[in-house]
Amino acid sequence: MDAAIKKQALRLFTYGLYIGTAGHGDDVAAGTINWVSQASFQPPLVMAGVKADSHLHALIESTGQFAINVLSADQKGVAQDFFRPSQQDGQSLNGHAFEPGPATGSPLLTELPAWVECRVTDAVKRGDHSVFVAEVIEAGVRDDAAKPLDMWDTGWFYAG
Repeated sequence: MDAAIKKQALRLFTYGLYIGTAGHGDDVAAGTINWVSQASFQPPLVMAGVKADSHLHALIESTGQFAINVLSADQKGVAQDFFRPSQQDGQSLNGHAFEPGPATGSPLLTELPAWVECRVTDAVKRGDHSVFVAEVIEAGVRDDAAKPLDMWDTGWFYAG
């Protein structure tokens, strides 16, 4: 296989950008993720690829739950803020206010337009990311007019 062609082809897949979060008591983690997709209507399932050596991965693995916070098209800067390890200051993560999710307690970033809370049903652990398949157990929308942020519009690439 030609590595350059493979990279080019995979970079043409469409990807959104999200902030994945998880928490257990005072231990919280958050990170920008983009390998996310709905996987089933009934039950409502999503799948998310999470970097295996991250604190977010460790918390998802230990608690069996997480949240996906949806970024809007004008929140590229927020996505950048979660490229680095999580720093909590009261009810703020990396400078962004959050509240605990009603179902899982995972941090929900209050300035983002939508979120889902998820309970892990399956995990596929291969390579440098694990794919968590999870049932959506709670959801919220703060801005129903928001357009989601997608990777293509940022000029970034996380594929290939």
